[in-house]
Amino acid sequence: MSTLGTVYRQSLALLTDLYQLTMAQAYWRSGLAARRSVFHLFFRENPFGGGFSVACGLAQAVEYLEKLSFDDGDCTYLATLRGADGEPLFADGFLKYLCAFRLTCDIDAVAEGTVVFPREPLLRVSGPVLEAQLLETPLLNLVNFQTLVATKAARVCQAAEPDSVLEFGLRRAQGIDGALSASRAAFVGGCAATSNVLAGRLFGIPLRGTHAHSWVMAFGDELEAFDAFAQSMPNNCVFLVDTYDTLDGVHKAVEAGKRLRARGHEMLGIRLDSGDLAYLSIEARRILNEGGFPEARIFASNDLDEHLIRSLKHQGAKISVWGVGTKLATAYDEPALGGVYKLSALEDSDGQLQHKVKLSEQAAKISNPGVQQVRRFLSQGEFIGDVIFDQEMGIAHNPTIIDPMDMSRRKTFSSGTAHEDLLVPVFRAGVRVYDVPSIRVAQRRTRAQLSCFHAGIRRFTHPHQYPVGLEERLFQLKTQLVLEARGLEG
Repeated sequence: MSTLGTVYRQSLALLTDLYQLTMAQAYWRSGLAARRSVFHLFFRENPFGGGFSVACGLAQAVEYLEKLSFDDGDCTYLATLRGADGEPLFADGFLKYLCAFRLTCDIDAVAEGTVVFPREPLLRVSGPVLEAQLLETPLLNLVNFQTLVATKAARVCQAAEPDSVLEFGLRRAQGIDGALSASRAAFVGGCAATSNVLAGRLFGIPLRGTHAHSWVMAFGDELEAFDAFAQSMPNNCVFLVDTYDTLDGVHKAVEAGKRLRARGHEMLGIRLDSGDLAYLSIEARRILNEGGFPEARIFASNDLDEHLIRSLKHQGAKISVWGVGTKLATAYDEPALGGVYKLSALEDSDGQLQHKVKLSEQAAKISNPGVQQVRRFLSQGEFIGDVIFDQEMGIAHNPTIIDPMDMSRRKTFSSGTAHEDLLVPVFRAGVRVYDVPSIRVAQRRTRAQLSCFHAGIRRFTHPHQYPVGLEERLFQLKTQLVLEARGLEG
């Protein structure tokens, strides 16, 4: 199913920043439009103070790229824009170029569900510089937020293990697209289901949901409300028990559950949405067990995140399903991933590809040059380090990585060590060559990837730093380019 086409029934080519289009016209006018270029999309820091991130959003990016074109309405609108002198901002010839625009770039990316780290490219775009420049904003928009939420979901699901996590964030999410993207990314990150029915339809995510406090308040008696819900939904009975007195509500849920059982159905459980969740869940478990419902599950919600879930489990809470909403769907404690999209190589007038670096007073913001690939090494079932190398320069048989933030941090990998190259072909000459895995496959990849990292990398507080660095020759090239750019060499 075409999810973007279903929700947005028009061209999305104008989902970009104005300066992408002004630069595109400048490339077109200057005769540089067809120069081959290489851009990489990456981020500089793991979110949430964590030790890893989970790549997500590629499926929507692929769909966007396959449909990318400027329709007549787009070009008509752009023709109305004016510059500071009142004259048209865009030339007629450039608008005609846009109307005939078709993607011809090569694009490589890491699969959704791949665990990734700072400065590693999530996508590589190679092709005419005008085209590659136009992709910056939409790709960042589609990948940044979903990677952020998938990472948050992976953390929450780790805290809850082996319990299930349900994503309940629709009502607090940032608009329609924010809600849909969050539901999808949360599932890739490990959530078992969502309350978002539209996301269920569009993405095939399992749905879960029960009733609100208003249902109980609509009746004169809590037990009457539970009985009525059981009559209406005998195969989906999870009773919300904290509208008035929580433990009294659990007793009433047991009564309603017994009547439901007499009709041939089973109460699935109860939900706690307020109060001391550790104490209440322990007492609720006792009441359910004594009432003959040892299999009934206790669901919990109420502004949960990975830290609160971990604390509740340490306190012995008897919760088996965790409903996480606001702090997951909005990535509450860090609402943006600092993803960037940087030029790393550009063809010169002689047709030779020249490496490029962006300088900065901050070392972390100096970009890496080249046509980058990431090779991940594996030993005895555990990932042991990643090498960022230049595909055109190749990689040594016994590669040494150097951390660009601390050149004293180095690691060498022996020849013959098992490895995987993370960036895989997605588009060639603008044509998709990649079969996008299902969302369930992406979720399984997340789980499998996380299981192969040392526990220290997955911990929430002061995680161990996973070894990632530039292959030695690429590090030396970067150093040389920085010195030349600063007039310190050559």
